[in-house]
Amino acid sequence: MTEDEYLLDQAIDVYLSGLKGLEAFISEPSAEFALSFEQYLILRSITKQPGIKLMDIARQRKVTRSAVSRQLKVLLGNGYVTQKRDPADRRRQALVVTPAGKTVEQRITANVKKRFKKWVAIYGSERGQMLLDLLADFNKQILQNNPGSNKESKQND
Repeated sequence: MTEDEYLLDQAIDVYLSGLKGLEAFISEPSAEFALSFEQYLILRSITKQPGIKLMDIARQRKVTRSAVSRQLKVLLGNGYVTQKRDPADRRRQALVVTPAGKTVEQRITANVKKRFKKWVAIYGSERGQMLLDLLADFNKQILQNNPGSNKESKQND
């Protein structure tokens, strides 16, 4: 077996045993409120940036407007967010968090922070930083430079 084949086998093992479960692990705090982690992150953006527009969120997250719109439907449907027409341009609508949305965002954020703190306590902040640096570098060098992966990620958002 060549070194490349060995690395591929290891990558597959890591994916099957760890990375597949990572999203479920990350999403757990928001699932209690029938939200995906992506929806929570959008709710958090609206909470931290009152009056933000859908287009602003799409630009910040580097996804399409329709991707944000699909996620936003759930937040609107749950009564966590409302839309308010811009008096200067009636076609534009600002996103506003409701009191229920603010409570949900605060509770999920508290759970995320508690979970992250446990993760750092087990893994260590130095190793955690090394892992995050490695993942950021992998994202920049491999994922962001792969034209096919950007297209796929926008479709999946």
